[in-house]
Amino acid sequence: MVPAPLIWFLLGLALLAAEWLGAEFDGLLAAALSALALSVLTALLPALALAGQLLLFVAATAGGLMLLQRWSRRRERSIPASGASEQATVISGFSSNEPSGRVRWQGQSWAATNLDPQRTLPPGAAVLVMGRDGNRLQVLSAE
Repeated sequence: MVPAPLIWFLLGLALLAAEWLGAEFDGLLAAALSALALSVLTALLPALALAGQLLLFVAATAGGLMLLQRWSRRRERSIPASGASEQATVISGFSSNEPSGRVRWQGQSWAATNLDPQRTLPPGAAVLVMGRDGNRLQVLSAE
């Protein structure tokens, strides 16, 4: 019979491997860390029943997921406010019938929405970054 610490250790490694390979599942990292921690715990307390192990695994995974989500929300940042960062250059033009386009801002290409859709913004035009909606900038003509 395979010892419980080895089973939890192998499960933790398998979950870490799935996370590393890019599996898109919320809680996978928390589950992997919980399984590895449970591997250590079952090695220290070999008399821990299977039901107790499973209960600890579920509780640790849920707690770890909540902590990771809280940490992730705190790391979100808004657009830095500086005079130089407010200027962007149009890469692909915005027309009156298409209010979306692309701009170069802080050296990177961004999807953007023209806040004044009646005004055409040709490529190379300077625009002001007024805000951000997700990963899309909101821009106005600088003229």
